[in-house]
Amino acid sequence: MSHPFPAELTAAAQGARLAWTLNEQGKRNVYVAEGPDFKARRLTDYLQDDGQEITSLSLSADGQWAVYVRGGEHGSIWDEHETVNPEGLPMPPKVEIWAVPFAGGEPIRIGEGGSPVISPNNREVAYTYKGQVWIASLDGTAPARPLFVTRGSVGSLEWSPDGSQLAFVANREGHAFIGVYTNPETPITWVAPAFARDRSPRWSPDGKRLAFVRTQGAGGAPEPYLQRQHQPWSIWTAEVATGKAAQLWKAPETLQGSVPRTNGGFNLHWAANERIVYTSYEDGWPHLYALPAAGGRPVLLTPGKFAVEHVKLSPDRKWLVFSANTGPDKEDIDRRHVARVPVDRAAMELLTPGDGLESMPVLTGDGQTLAMLSATAQRPPLPAVMDFKPRSKVRLLAKELIPSNHPQHKLVKPKQVTFKSTDGLTVHAQLFEPKGGPTRKPAIVYIHGGPSRQMLLGWHYSDYYNNVYAMNQYLTSLGFVVLSVNYRLGIGYGYDFQHPDSSGETGASEYKDIRAAGKWLAQQPQVDAARIGVYGGSYGGYLTGLALGRDSELFAAGVNIHGMSDLTYGGMERMLYPNRYEQAPDARQAAEVMWKSSPAAFVDSWTSPVLLIHADDDRNVDFMDSMDMVRRLEKKGVPYETMVIVDDTHHWMLFRNAVKVNAATADFFKRKLLDAGEVGAQMGN
Repeated sequence: MSHPFPAELTAAAQGARLAWTLNEQGKRNVYVAEGPDFKARRLTDYLQDDGQEITSLSLSADGQWAVYVRGGEHGSIWDEHETVNPEGLPMPPKVEIWAVPFAGGEPIRIGEGGSPVISPNNREVAYTYKGQVWIASLDGTAPARPLFVTRGSVGSLEWSPDGSQLAFVANREGHAFIGVYTNPETPITWVAPAFARDRSPRWSPDGKRLAFVRTQGAGGAPEPYLQRQHQPWSIWTAEVATGKAAQLWKAPETLQGSVPRTNGGFNLHWAANERIVYTSYEDGWPHLYALPAAGGRPVLLTPGKFAVEHVKLSPDRKWLVFSANTGPDKEDIDRRHVARVPVDRAAMELLTPGDGLESMPVLTGDGQTLAMLSATAQRPPLPAVMDFKPRSKVRLLAKELIPSNHPQHKLVKPKQVTFKSTDGLTVHAQLFEPKGGPTRKPAIVYIHGGPSRQMLLGWHYSDYYNNVYAMNQYLTSLGFVVLSVNYRLGIGYGYDFQHPDSSGETGASEYKDIRAAGKWLAQQPQVDAARIGVYGGSYGGYLTGLALGRDSELFAAGVNIHGMSDLTYGGMERMLYPNRYEQAPDARQAAEVMWKSSPAAFVDSWTSPVLLIHADDDRNVDFMDSMDMVRRLEKKGVPYETMVIVDDTHHWMLFRNAVKVNAATADFFKRKLLDAGEVGAQMGN
C-alpha cells in the first residue's frame, strides 16, 4: 500500500500540459507535467495524511491555471459536498475550491463549493455552492459572488464555447429543466421545459445550439418491483436563442435500450462534423454511437463484445478516446486498454495492446500526445504518455515516486479462471496463488462492491479497488489462495450479465456466483476445503453476510466491511404505504422477497465467526446496517468481532485507517484459518 495512487488526469485544451492528483500514503497533491519531456512536478504542498481529498481537477484552456476542490467525499451517495473530519478536529475543514498557477505559487482560495468549471476566457470559474451558482476570478482579484439564483438545486454547468453563456440543469421535485444564463440583465432561457428530467446539456461548436438528454419525470401508476422495466430516454437538440427544441433520437423500447448504467452515463458530446455521440447498451454492450445533428440513423462506432469506459472527446472534437476490455488476447476481457475512434465512422483502433492495464485516457490540446494511467499485474498505476497513434511507445511519468522498497517483484500474477454458476452462467475470476508452503492451503473468496464493478488482472484504476488489489496480494503473501470473483451485476460482460433477473433486493441471484466460487475453490487440489474464508466491502460486504448466513458450512470465517444487513430498512413505508392510494401490484410479494434477499434473514443458520468493520460517517451504506447485524449476531450467539472507525467514511479518507482495516482483516483470517505451524512460519518470514 506504500505506492502513490494517481487520479483526476486532465489536459489543457491548448498546448501540451497535463495535471493529475497523487495520493502518497494519504498526502494528496496536484502534480503537473508539460511536453515534450513531461517531467512530473508537484504543484501543491499538502504534506499530511489529513483525509482531505482533491477532486474536480481541471486546467484552464490556456494551461495557465489548475483548479480543484479540496475536501468532501465525492465517491459518496449522499452528502458528497459536506465536510469530512476523520481527524476529529474541533473545527472541521471546509469543502473549498482552489486555483493555483501552473508555473507554481501559493494556491488561491476561491470559496466554499464544488463542481468548478473554468470559463473559456481563462479568467473566471463558475461553481456551485448550496445548490446555486457562484462565480469568481481565477487570480483572486475579484471575490466570489452569486451569479444567479433559481429554484431547485443547480448542477451540470457548461460554458458556451465563447464563454458568453452558461448552461445548467435545475433539479426540482420530480423534474429537471435546462437553463441558459447570459448576463444580469437577461432573463434565464429555459430550454423546452417539459414534464420530464432533462440533463447533460452540451453546446454545439458554434455556440448556437444545445444537445441534451430527456428522461421521464416522476409520476404515473406504480410499476411492479419484481419485473424489470424499460427506462426510456431520448436525445434532443435546441436553439439557444429561442429555447425551442426537437427530439433527435429515441432509445429503442427494449430493456437493453434503457438508460445506460456505465461509466460516464450517456457520455453525450457534440462532436465535429455535426455529429452527436453517446453511449448506449442497445446491442447488448455499452458502446459508442454517432448521430447526425440534423437527424438520421445512428452509426455504431465500436462494434464487438466489449465495454467502453472513461470516454473523452478530443479538443478538436474529431476523436473519442476511451478504455475498453478488448484486445487480441482472450484475457483482455479482464483488462483495460486504450482505444480511439473517429466521431463519424466505425474505425476503432486499439492503441495499447499487451498484458498491461491502461485507462482514463486524455488527449493533449495540441492533439499530439495521449495521456493515461498505466499499470501491470505487479507495477501499480502511474501516469503515462504516448504519441497519438497505434503501438507508440508508452512513457511512464513519476515512476521515481514509487518507494524503492515497494515489493513489486514479490507480487504474484493473478490467473484468469472461469467456472459455472449453479444455473450455468459462466463467471470470471482472478486466482492469486502463493508460492511454496503446505500442499493444501487455506483460501479466501473476495467479493467486490458496487455492484457495477469489475476486478482486473492487475492493479485497478479505482483507488478503492487499488487498495483491495494490494490486500489480495498481501493475503497471498501470507499463504492464502485468493479468488476475486466478478459476479453477475458487474460490468465488462454485457447487458444480460449486468442486469440479471431476480438480483439484489429482488432475489439476490448473484449470490449463486459466490457460492459457486466457494465450491470451485473447495475442489482445487491446493486448497483445504475446510478453511475457506470470504470478505468484501459495501455490496461485497452484503454478499459476505449472505455467504456466512446461507453457507457457514462452506465459508469458515468472514470479514464484512460496511455491508448492508436488512434490505427492507428504510424502504417499507415507500413500498407498502406510499403517499398515494395505489401500491405497486406486487408490493407485498416484493417486500417478502426483499427480506429474503437480506443477510439479516439468515442469522439463524449463521455459525461462522465474522469481523464487522464500519466507519460511522459512511455516506454510502448506513452505519445502522452494521449495528443491526451486531445486535442480531449477539442474540443468536454467533462469534463476532467489531471495528468502528470514528468520523471516517466509506472510502477511508485517512490512509492510516485503510492500513488499519486491512491489517485487522489479515489478522482475523490468520487467527481463524491458518494453523499454528503456518502462523509460525509467517512470523518467521
